[in-house]
Amino acid sequence: MSRPVVGVIGNTYVVENRFTTQLVGESNLRAIKDVTGALPLMFAGSPDITDIGALLDVVDGILLTGARANVHPARYDTEPHSGYEPYDEGRDDMALSLVEACIEKAVPIFGICRGFQEMNVALGGTLHPEIRDLPGRMNHRMPRLSTGEIHPDAEVVFADRHEVRLIPDGEFARILGRDVIRVNSLHGQGILEPGERILIEGLAEDGTAEAISVPGASGFALGVQWHAEYDPQSNPINKALFQAFGEALQNHKNAG
Repeated sequence: MSRPVVGVIGNTYVVENRFTTQLVGESNLRAIKDVTGALPLMFAGSPDITDIGALLDVVDGILLTGARANVHPARYDTEPHSGYEPYDEGRDDMALSLVEACIEKAVPIFGICRGFQEMNVALGGTLHPEIRDLPGRMNHRMPRLSTGEIHPDAEVVFADRHEVRLIPDGEFARILGRDVIRVNSLHGQGILEPGERILIEGLAEDGTAEAISVPGASGFALGVQWHAEYDPQSNPINKALFQAFGEALQNHKNAG
């Protein structure tokens, strides 16, 4: 029996200051292959290259990954600032349209970090460009050395850093079988106002939105602010989420 196919969005980078490329972190691909059993298929995060209709004709789900670039502030009526760069406006165009299309067509979609933020913006929500600047919020960015450099040990960078309290009877509580979890934290932007169709299902200890769903969506439509792709092979929380995504992928494939 053939496997489901998952489209994994690419990000624009310039390599060697000369070559424009589309890159996807390998941990995303391995998470899909190892936990969902599906085939990951990278696609360009640019509407000039990737046609959404053609893409959704050949995939059974979409993974919106995390990325270095932030969602452009103009997408949520905020003035751009150099401190919030870099941006990837091609991915903005692609991802925001893709969220709406997936929900309309009941194609399973799973948003991680930037993907979580894209889901909110696509459905009319707003972001704060630097969540740690809000009163009472913790620094959700990745750990750094005293020199300012990113910590070299991935186990430190991706270690669980705070709790997330889930709403009772929500999709996350159902999938995970618990009301409180611990997660990693590597982001600057965060949800300020949720979109009209967005339900915040999980909050960090400081009130930052960490888990969202789209009530009424016919297909799987969940997003997480943390990097669930880092260790779903061993982390029971992230494994359960990717397994649930995998079940939705198989159901979509069978229905087609």
